[in-house]
Amino acid sequence: MSAEPAARETAEPSKDLPRVPQLTVVETPQKKKRGGRFLLMLALPVVLAVGGGYLWLTGGRYASTDNAYLEQDRVTITADQSGRIVEVAVNENDHVQKGDLLFRIDPEPYKLALRQAEAAVAVAKLQVEQLRSNYQQALAEQQSAEDSLAYRQKTFQRQKDLLDRGVTSNADFDTAQNNLRLAEQVVAQAREKVAGALTALGGDPNIQTDQHPTVLQAKVAEETAALALKETSVFAPDDGVVSQTDRLRVGQYVTNPAMAPTALLSLVETATTYVAANFKETDLTHMKVGQSATVTFDTYPDRPFAAHVESIDAGTGSAFSLLPAQNASGNWVKVVQRVPVRLRLDGPVDFSTLRTGLSATVEVDTGYKRTLPGFGHAVAANSEAPAEAPTTH
Repeated sequence: MSAEPAARETAEPSKDLPRVPQLTVVETPQKKKRGGRFLLMLALPVVLAVGGGYLWLTGGRYASTDNAYLEQDRVTITADQSGRIVEVAVNENDHVQKGDLLFRIDPEPYKLALRQAEAAVAVAKLQVEQLRSNYQQALAEQQSAEDSLAYRQKTFQRQKDLLDRGVTSNADFDTAQNNLRLAEQVVAQAREKVAGALTALGGDPNIQTDQHPTVLQAKVAEETAALALKETSVFAPDDGVVSQTDRLRVGQYVTNPAMAPTALLSLVETATTYVAANFKETDLTHMKVGQSATVTFDTYPDRPFAAHVESIDAGTGSAFSLLPAQNASGNWVKVVQRVPVRLRLDGPVDFSTLRTGLSATVEVDTGYKRTLPGFGHAVAANSEAPAEAPTTH
């Protein structure tokens, strides 16, 4: 037997072993790999440029901040008159309308004071009528004195003529002369009395009784007493929510604020509700009064409120602080300043669901639209910016 057939028999696989399929390896040409990489390197900058341009064109229109809070004016309610509280008409956190009764002070002493003032007005009117009567009487007395003076003047002249002719005596002449002097004095006194009566009538003998200064003064006192009586009932000055009513008790004695002001309760006015948002100074470039905005409170994240920019403060928050920062000496770190912006809620709003101090997120639509030339300038500015920005100066 030859060696060659034996070698073939050993090279043939055993019929008992399973047949294993042979895998075919296909090699990718080097040129295809290089072409794909080239396309990727070419497309990636284009995609980035297009995406950046889109973000640039669509961005910059809206200015937003979450540094915003709901603000409502708070009014401290005090009593304008002194007295003991006899009625409390509200409880803690009650919603009240303008003109609703809050509490009442004992009105009885003020009713008595008003009646006394009304009586004083009546007395003043009677006094004016008496002054008018005195004036008329003074006029009559003046007329009588002037008539008597005219008679005494005639008598004196007659006695003087008789004395010149030697018909009468010196005694009769002296008597006539003395009577004339007395008559002149009476006339002078009567005229002074008329002037005094006229002055008491305010210089106008035909003055209306209600226009006399005495009556006017009494009426002012009457109106003051009526106002004091009215002020014993304290009403809500505006719509809002009352708070801190625990300081208000029936039987409590309150004093006039002019003597010792006492805060009895507080009223959070809902009519003055606004949102105070502190925007970065870089967000104010295109922001103007009247622009529309959207306000979302953290308490109601699914209920956006429409609003508009009502005002922009004249300075940053730090500029109006009690102790403004002084950057004239020492190291200085540049910090982006914030400017308070006030926004007013639009449309019918249920203020009963809002509470003063709530946190909010504000987004203002400035209406500003960027352009492609501006995008090129921004890219150029960023590329020319220094690698390391100074932090202190």
